[in-house]
Amino acid sequence: MAKSNDGKIGFWAVVAIGVGGMVGGGIFAVLGLAVQLAHGGTPIAFALAGVVALLTTYSYAKLSVAFPSRGGTVTFLDRAFGVGLFTGSLNVLLWLSYVVMLSLYAFAFGSYGATFLPDAWHDVGKHVLISAGVVLITALNLLSAELIGKAEDWIVGLKIIILLVFVATGVAGIKAAQVDPGSWSPPLQLAAGGMIIFLAYEGFELIANTAQDVRDATKTLPRAFYTAVGFVIVLYVLVALVTVGNLSVDKIVAAKDYALAEAARPFLGQSGFTLIAVAAMLSTASAINATLYGAARLSYCIARDGELPEILERKVWGQPAEGLLITAALTLLVANVFDLTSISTLGSAGFLLIFAAVNVANARRAAHTKSLAWVSGLGAGACLGALGALIWHTATSEPAKLWVLAAMVAIAVGIEGAYRLAHREINLRK
Repeated sequence: MAKSNDGKIGFWAVVAIGVGGMVGGGIFAVLGLAVQLAHGGTPIAFALAGVVALLTTYSYAKLSVAFPSRGGTVTFLDRAFGVGLFTGSLNVLLWLSYVVMLSLYAFAFGSYGATFLPDAWHDVGKHVLISAGVVLITALNLLSAELIGKAEDWIVGLKIIILLVFVATGVAGIKAAQVDPGSWSPPLQLAAGGMIIFLAYEGFELIANTAQDVRDATKTLPRAFYTAVGFVIVLYVLVALVTVGNLSVDKIVAAKDYALAEAARPFLGQSGFTLIAVAAMLSTASAINATLYGAARLSYCIARDGELPEILERKVWGQPAEGLLITAALTLLVANVFDLTSISTLGSAGFLLIFAAVNVANARRAAHTKSLAWVSGLGAGACLGALGALIWHTATSEPAKLWVLAAMVAIAVGIEGAYRLAHREINLRK
């Protein structure tokens, strides 16, 4: 991330952070899942999810200008609701959602990597690659968080170029019948298809963490937020259009874990498949690195605000090591135990809840942030409506997975509640 002579970062650098956060690996991981639900309407599903993200962007832009902090979402919730069980639980839920996001990236890394292995080794190889990716990148973060970070800008640029090439070369082969409204899923299932892959958009919030380092933040931050989200919406819709327009739904679903690479085969051949698979592995590896470091920093910020144990504030070699190791261990568990649908559902539900709370936070502080409270209210309603569509789909298709969703929220509240009770007991003994 390049800085100018005054130590501040400019508009395009901030946009790159947002785009890099969103196209970090999510599109490589969840495209097949979206097609499985939305069929020919997958571009519409991505557009619906993008609208929810765009509405939430308004609140993030206003809050980032009013409360510039590297704490981002954690700071916004604490400023609006005060430090307590409610905000503490939301912040722990945010941390757990990052763990789920990491698991999605690790799962995609293993899935695309396994395509280069013999069929007999595919399943075992996938889990070996998932685990190796997380362990090695955790070790690199402990040694030097900048080791991969120095290549981050190049990797972001490379994957954007590859996706644009994918769109440009594949658009001519689109078969109209495969994206015709008659090929779309029913409206509720279409909406659910968009919301189950909502976490592919969540990375725009990373812009908020740069607020203190942005030149002319009052003007730059809002423009950067809207530009980044708008660009990614268009990119995702075009990628989805080319995918379902060139490859049948059955073939995409059969290759669900590595759908984007399979979608390149009809017009780019085996070399296209290989190119996309390698790009996916590079992209997801860099996303694991960036998100793992960010999640460890998040646990540090939550602990610093008195909402998690103080041990997570300790640093080793300048890094929040305990938070890093706990995050990595949880990622290994989730990525190896849960399937792609469960991981995506958990992550999307978590971020929709968090983003609804951020929208409410901006509505509460509208006078201070100079906002239109009704816009943030609309954003909160959109997030909760999206969450409702996701829960409806889960209840009608795989009701057992509702317990997994409930468990994630319960764990967040339980961790925060247990910590506060223990902390109160310690203070009473003193």
